Amino acid sequence: MNTRPVLIVEDEKNLGDTLFEYLKSIGHDCYKAENCQQAREIFFSKNPSIVLMDIGLPDGDGISLAQEFRNKRKDFVLLFLSAQNDPEMRVKGLEIGAEDYITKPFALKEITLRLERILKTQNHFAVLPEVMTHGKLKIWFKRYEVEDANGNILSLTRKECEILELLYQNKNQAVNRNIILQNIWGEERFPSNRTVDNYIVKLRKWCDTDDTHILQIKSIRGIGYRLVLNPGEHNGPI
Repeated sequence: MNTRPVLIVEDEKNLGDTLFEYLKSIGHDCYKAENCQQAREIFFSKNPSIVLMDIGLPDGDGISLAQEFRNKRKDFVLLFLSAQNDPEMRVKGLEIGAEDYITKPFALKEITLRLERILKTQNHFAVLPEVMTHGKLKIWFKRYEVEDANGNILSLTRKECEILELLYQNKNQAVNRNIILQNIWGEERFPSNRTVDNYIVKLRKWCDTDDTHILQIKSIRGIGYRLVLNPGEHNGPI
């Protein structure tokens, strides 16, 4: 696994120490914070590539702190660690750009496997063009961002970005929902066809802001989705 500087924000001392020692043992440079104040000092001075963020902190909450960090930087991997198995909290975390949300208790190996998957995706995005422009729409895969036809920059979650990239690589071809589930979710629990549909909603709304319809995501009934790129009408790399 490619090693990166890691900031562990965890107020439970035993868990924080365990994560610190484990991630350090596999080659990461690790920093540990037990509250928001310490986390801010480390984040802005050390510029970590990975942040493991607890939700409940003694002087604030991890969601708000992570949003503060995301507003300053987009180029770090964010994973939430929480004892709260709350769907609404999970959604909030993903909406601010978290790559994953891990519920306590968890196995240390699970952290490693999830980081490996995320970093592998980032390395894949690194070989793509910096920006792709189609009609009034723009895509920055490495930044997990798109721009709509009105000039609004939208942040994508890791899975949203991976789904868009999968459809893009198979443009003008139908991609089965099961293929999307296998490629994006792998062995993770609880995904379903409905899960894929929910993730497609945001991507389709983004495409639909461009009334030229150069780039569209169409439903293929009973199968999945197809990203349609009208030939001869793009002005960026395919």
